[in-house]
Amino acid sequence: MEMFLATKISTPIIGQVSSLMGWIMNGIYMVLNNLFGIQNLALCIIIFSIIIYLLMTPLQIQQQKFSKLSSIMNPELQAIQKKYQGKKDQDSLTRQNEETQAVYQKYGVSPTGSCLQLLIQFPVLMALWQVIYRIPAYVGGVKDVFADVVAKIVSVEGYTNILQTFMTDNRIQRVALTVLEDGTASSNSIVDCLYSLSPNQWTKLAEVAEFSGFSDTIGTASANISRMQNFFGLNIAEQPLNYITGIFAGGSILLAIVALLIPVLSWLTQRLNLMLMPQAQSSASGANDSVASSMKTMNNVMPIVSAVFCFTFPVGMGIYWVMSSVVRSIQQVVINKHLDKIDIDKLINANMDKIAKKREKEGLPASKITTQAHQNVRNINTVRVEKGSSGHTDENAGKIEQAYETSRKAAPGSITAKANMVRDFDERNKKK
Repeated sequence: MEMFLATKISTPIIGQVSSLMGWIMNGIYMVLNNLFGIQNLALCIIIFSIIIYLLMTPLQIQQQKFSKLSSIMNPELQAIQKKYQGKKDQDSLTRQNEETQAVYQKYGVSPTGSCLQLLIQFPVLMALWQVIYRIPAYVGGVKDVFADVVAKIVSVEGYTNILQTFMTDNRIQRVALTVLEDGTASSNSIVDCLYSLSPNQWTKLAEVAEFSGFSDTIGTASANISRMQNFFGLNIAEQPLNYITGIFAGGSILLAIVALLIPVLSWLTQRLNLMLMPQAQSSASGANDSVASSMKTMNNVMPIVSAVFCFTFPVGMGIYWVMSSVVRSIQQVVINKHLDKIDIDKLINANMDKIAKKREKEGLPASKITTQAHQNVRNINTVRVEKGSSGHTDENAGKIEQAYETSRKAAPGSITAKANMVRDFDERNKKK
């Protein structure tokens, strides 16, 4: 598996987003270096993760709003599914689809409401991962550290075979040399190789006979990149597992404990993040129990998987993993408090108004709640009848009017209140 590539990723969309994020990462490095004289990649990764996830907060809020409305809509949607369960004829399928659409329309949301946020977040998250993966490709100051060593290496005859032998002997498998048409390794792939070396492997590189003439240049580059990769004594290019197993070879116990904290914190922070996320509510009939059970299993397994990966991934990736979970957890606490203050009735009305304005912009007639929506709520919606209407005595009309006024005082979030919103929205559109 290739990691820490000096060559930028060229995948469409993700490549462009990565370039933008690489610009941010490079900017963070330059600010820390020029203003504070700090050249520390671990700190850059931490700040980078915070900035990116803060920029994604609006998308997270929109997604959580949809989830909050979904928890209210799900019982109605599940009732429709139960109503048409086992019915495969075209007429039943059409009516099921119409009633389902009516529920979404009643709450002013789209069935694909959360898909847009996910579609936007996916390339962002993939690009975020790639920038951390390929730091030398996006941070010029890091790539420049290797310039002198690379120039010296490529001046040695047969350097490609020498490097390949060195990588094989030292079991460097995280990167691969890219061989050009002329049979030589590219400069970027040499940077990939050098960036992934541990301090011990740098020492061995300087001992290679063919490179002994510029061992001082290798030593200077090693000292500079090791300083930049330092994180509480750990090298972010090294694997936590190597520090832990290094105890048996006389390695530092303290560093092994710090390295062990990376996967432990990865598991802990991801568990916390998942606990803070709104959980899907099962229906009273238990129709959603299997889905809830699957989600629970995944929530238990994923943090463990990330912890296992952190043992064999470089420390730098573990720092990103832990920091992103911490930021998401803090972000989730703030979003939860924000959503708790939101009046669901106002949120639904705001969604309906947005739909109406969008249709008006497109030159379409104002969207009305469908007949199915009224049919769904007619059993709970008090029919308003004008006093003196045909078919009713004045006394009956008065009682109906009184019942209507009582329904207007229904508790927010109640079924009656929701029915009132359906009626009010339709009446507003009739006036347009």
